[in-house]
Amino acid sequence: MLEDRTTAAPSATAWPTAYPQGYAVVDVETTGLARDDRIISAAVYRLDARGEVEDHWYTLVNPQRDPGPVWIHGLTSAVLRDAPLFPDVAEEFAARLDGRVLVAHNAVFDWQMIAREYARAEREAPVRQRLCTIALSKALDLPLPNHKLESLAAHFGVVQQRAHHALDDARVLAEAFRPSLLAAAAGDVRLPLHECRPLTEWSDRPTPRIGQQAGYASYRPTSWRPSRKRPACPHPNPGRYEAGKRLKQGMRVAFSGDTSVERDLLEDRAVEAGLHVATSLSRLTSLLVTNDPDSGTSKVVKARQFGTPVVDEAAFGQLLADVEPADG
Repeated sequence: MLEDRTTAAPSATAWPTAYPQGYAVVDVETTGLARDDRIISAAVYRLDARGEVEDHWYTLVNPQRDPGPVWIHGLTSAVLRDAPLFPDVAEEFAARLDGRVLVAHNAVFDWQMIAREYARAEREAPVRQRLCTIALSKALDLPLPNHKLESLAAHFGVVQQRAHHALDDARVLAEAFRPSLLAAAAGDVRLPLHECRPLTEWSDRPTPRIGQQAGYASYRPTSWRPSRKRPACPHPNPGRYEAGKRLKQGMRVAFSGDTSVERDLLEDRAVEAGLHVATSLSRLTSLLVTNDPDSGTSKVVKARQFGTPVVDEAAFGQLLADVEPADG
């Protein structure tokens, strides 16, 4: 909508004092989506407090393993072979992030990938808060057909030149974030900021070298020790999920069994959508997410006893894309 694209910037005195003083708009391309996948390229656009571009930076990264879905990101083993390792770019990357809010489209994914790479390098990423532009577009109630980056870009008239290229995706997001930020400031909208906690990782065996097509098969999960304490959900529980309807903010969601996307990532996505992640299942639980509804885990057994609705991971991912706001 035209009025959204041309939102006038608030005056200096009207600018919300609680807003951050700077942003790092980030995009990373990776070998895959799992916890043991690696970053193969990264881009950062640094923005000032009002979303104006200060500078940008881009690098390839040698993942020391198979590059994954080349048909998506276009980065082959040959292209990445002479690229720097992540520890070689970690300091420069950190300088771009330091003191800024990390902004990304589906920010929890980018943050998790970045945090893991720093953990492997025995360092800590200097990020304390992140902002997801999907969550921001929902807070602004933008009339988007879906939550893809291309839809957000089209809404603000931003032309995407090379989808799934980290530098162009970061540019597109930076150009779409500025009018979003201005609209939020003009409407005194609270920014959906989330705390970032560093992760620590240990690996018991060397990773497969770049170019080895058997890389995926020879990987195994590593040990993690992140803190999972979460703030209380700000929304009341609206009750149980009903099949065919939307999830609603405040619903209590529990998870059981293995998932293809790591559990922490799923839980973070649920929290950012306004859901309450429950560690146990009770009569108050709105929904159980499990890929094995016939298993005998305690949560699945209790779900049967209480009549708690059950969906698999894929269905839950679709439901997360359109969560109904809480009442009031």
